[in-house]
Amino acid sequence: MNILVTGGAGYLGSVLVPALLADGHAVTVVDNFMYDQTSLLDCCHHPKLSVVRGDARDRALMTELVGAAEAIFPLACLTGAPVCEQDPLEAKSVNLDAIRLLLELRRTQPVIFPTTNSGYGIGQDGLHCTEETPLRPISVYGRLKVEAEQAVLEAGRSITLRLATAFGISPRMRLDLLVNDFVYRAVTDGCVVLFQGQFKRNYIHVRDVARAFRHALERFDALQGQAYNVGLSDANLSKWELCEEIKKQVPGFYVVEAQIGEDPDQRNYIVSNAKIERTGFTPQVSLQTGIAELIKGYRVVRRRSFANA
Repeated sequence: MNILVTGGAGYLGSVLVPALLADGHAVTVVDNFMYDQTSLLDCCHHPKLSVVRGDARDRALMTELVGAAEAIFPLACLTGAPVCEQDPLEAKSVNLDAIRLLLELRRTQPVIFPTTNSGYGIGQDGLHCTEETPLRPISVYGRLKVEAEQAVLEAGRSITLRLATAFGISPRMRLDLLVNDFVYRAVTDGCVVLFQGQFKRNYIHVRDVARAFRHALERFDALQGQAYNVGLSDANLSKWELCEEIKKQVPGFYVVEAQIGEDPDQRNYIVSNAKIERTGFTPQVSLQTGIAELIKGYRVVRRRSFANA
């Protein structure tokens, strides 16, 4: 297939695009390279890769690219609560308006859209959030992704993947993701101060996110029209529990919880991934394997410029 990937040079796209090429697909990436990343250089030899430096909000450009596509993966996004809070109008333009433009321009091509399980907001103690759980996002980022997901599903011929907090090494590295950040602090600082360490999240390796996209594409007709949580079912962990997992590999990691102040991101929930698992999808990278990978990666990466800031 000829697959259009917006934001294909980002954290997820830089892992997904090489995998799609290896599967035999032709891939067209459109990205504005806002972080000056060079993450697709190792793919440029591939004859089935096309790279367009452009903006997913450019109607003329997207009309041409969507017209030639046989499937669309809209990854272009201002990702995370902090960056969206800084500029909510820009966030709406990228995270919602650009999605509506794609849906307007496409014909019947399949769309596989990554949203976020942060839409669940604050869950109930002991109860797993399923795809039937009401969405109550508490950040600009979460609200925009929920609105975009609704538009995608209402448009038909689509699948949405509600991703857990991603972690792991990517050619376009991010240090602002929770696991990536805590392991970086363990390796470089030896300590971290937690705010509200009891708050729970679910996690998933970035390579398993790429596998979920390929899984959804291969089974599109059977899975379309629905949302699917994508995460590690054995990794519904509080921030404190996450630090304990890191300490297993970085024994000197010192963790203390702040007695005053609070985390600006108040999400707190546990998630069930049973629905996508019933379709045959099983993550392959454990949290501990990902932590080990990050420890090695941080012998290479020692710059905060890899964060989304």
